[in-house]
Amino acid sequence: MTNPRQGLPDGVDLSVPSAARLYDYLLGGAHNFAVDREFGDKLVASHPYARPMAILNRLFLREAVRLMVHSGIRQFLDLGSGIPTRGNVHEVAHEIAPDVKVVYVDYEAVAVAHTRMLLGDNDNATMVHADAADVDRVLDSPECARLLDFSRPVGLLVVTLFHYIGPDKQPQQVMARYRDALAPGSHLAMTHLALDAATEDLVEMMRSTQDNIFPRSQDEIRDLFGDFLLRDPGLQPISAWLRARDVDAEDNPEAGRLLAGVARKA
Repeated sequence: MTNPRQGLPDGVDLSVPSAARLYDYLLGGAHNFAVDREFGDKLVASHPYARPMAILNRLFLREAVRLMVHSGIRQFLDLGSGIPTRGNVHEVAHEIAPDVKVVYVDYEAVAVAHTRMLLGDNDNATMVHADAADVDRVLDSPECARLLDFSRPVGLLVVTLFHYIGPDKQPQQVMARYRDALAPGSHLAMTHLALDAATEDLVEMMRSTQDNIFPRSQDEIRDLFGDFLLRDPGLQPISAWLRARDVDAEDNPEAGRLLAGVARKA
């Protein structure tokens, strides 16, 4: 019988699902384990919009990156980047501008290991193993120092990240510190789970995983953008945002619990 731990980095807990591996499973990826698949199947049975939401979220990431590159952004900081799958940030960006620099950040060991394997000797992309809520560790990392110039505009990606950052970590202050580090002309792309009766049930389900979730009101999510100027179509349910950008996307009102927006620092 194959040893499921063979080739795994140290510290990976196979007894509890992780959000990164669950997302990979919902997207049809291969870097997940039985515990993640079992939980994913229960999640989809209770919340059928979970898989369409994951697919729409990936479409948003790609469209946001394209929008930023076409707006002149040539460097990205991708917080909570997750396990690599088709259409990663550097791949999408390099289709338009091969000189784009990308720094990925995640604390999940499988995500870090597979990203580093994917990148190999890529001089224009790298991986930071850190909790994105630890702002100093991220911004002061050798990887950021090598690839990113914070005196110039940066594309900051916080896609399905901040609803995993609980009140104890002061998410508004964390987001403010990242915004303050960015030069004028920088862009911020975000998706965040909105609070309603259905997501309250989702909160309870996620308590059995490594990653609790904290859905927020639309006003609370809007506040995470600070004084950045939201680009059209503003902060919208993710399927509505994509359709407004002429992206062919499933109209799934339930998946619209995930709000999406891209904003620019004046």
